[in-house]
Amino acid sequence: MSNIGFALTGSFCTFERAIEQMKILTAAGHNVTPIMSFNAYHLDTKFGIAADFRESIEKVCGAPIIHTIQGAEPIGPKKLFDILLVEPCSGNTLAKLAAGIVDTPVLMAVKSHLRNARPVLLAVSSNDALGNAAKNIGALLNMRNIFFVPMEQDDPYRKPRSVVADFDYTELALNAALEGTQLQPIIKS
Repeated sequence: MSNIGFALTGSFCTFERAIEQMKILTAAGHNVTPIMSFNAYHLDTKFGIAADFRESIEKVCGAPIIHTIQGAEPIGPKKLFDILLVEPCSGNTLAKLAAGIVDTPVLMAVKSHLRNARPVLLAVSSNDALGNAAKNIGALLNMRNIFFVPMEQDDPYRKPRSVVADFDYTELALNAALEGTQLQPIIKS
């Protein structure tokens, strides 16, 4: 089984689905280490209380959450993970990854992990994925060792630029990325 870094960024509406995927991966025998951006770790939102999410995540994973830049930096040098999954990956995180900005624990985790040419799997969840964030998705599609969980429009008529990964494909996409392959199709219809 694999050592998986499982990073969450600020698409709070998908946290419950992300935690469900953590349960699936741990039940399959994977070692899952949680990582959270500053906002994901600290902010209470209409989707839930941050402390409650943290407690659930640590219980499921059986490991403390990496939630500081200093905590994420050793990921690469120590080769802690076989793969790093960012689920959900917000539009903000997509933009910063595409621009090489490292100012959150998740971004440091990705940068540190990529130094060893190991796969990073992104599960996009962004209301502007087919708008302003589209250029960032395009740039990341062309980067080595970056892979995507298949995604689809979540509400094409009321939110025509919004895209969310199909979290049910997480494990399949993860296995493909570990083999150096992008699970297809990337955009589901």
